Amino acid sequence: MSYSRRCTGVLGEPLNKLLIIAVLTSASASTQTTILPTARTTLSMAHWKAVTSLLARVHKRYLTPTVSTLGFGLLAIVVTIALLLLSESVLVDSVTAIGFPICFYYGFTGVACGWYFRHELGRSARNFLLLGVGPLIGGLMLWGVGLKAAFYYGHTANVESKPILGITLPLWMGVGGMLLGVVIMLVSRPYFKEFFSRKTETAPPDLLEQPPPTVVPPQVDF
Repeated sequence: MSYSRRCTGVLGEPLNKLLIIAVLTSASASTQTTILPTARTTLSMAHWKAVTSLLARVHKRYLTPTVSTLGFGLLAIVVTIALLLLSESVLVDSVTAIGFPICFYYGFTGVACGWYFRHELGRSARNFLLLGVGPLIGGLMLWGVGLKAAFYYGHTANVESKPILGITLPLWMGVGGMLLGVVIMLVSRPYFKEFFSRKTETAPPDLLEQPPPTVVPPQVDF
């Protein structure tokens, strides 16, 4: 039975068309979320000189990162096609694998928030809870979820694809990808000395009492 006929049976005419449009819209949004976060992240890294300045190029008219968006968009297409050619189950396990770095870097963000505002935590109960306890607990919870997921998806019965060298694909792609990132970071240290020589930062005194800065949108001639 085709997808169109299944939709017709569930909702009937003409509401089945809305369901198809919703699925296509969701697919389009998922495609954008594959490219945009990576382009945004590499743009920020290039600004802080953690990667090559080539990734910091911004379109003069649209004010979007050109090299990052196009480059990582193309890379995402190549990787997706390669996974689909291997098997659909590999693609399913790759979606599972992305959860490992998400748990890691969001968890690290929570811990970093508490460390960055450590001198402000004793000023009030609000600061202690919202800038210290809350982010720290959230970060540790995410690390715990990632650790539990590593044990769960480390068993072949819980994944779709066959293991390689006794290790499941989610661990190869998720945990292995992060370990590869550590190796790349160590290799790149001599080339980006300014970034890696930065010292540990703390929030400036009374930062939270200052009014938010006024953001003036750039003037663009169309």
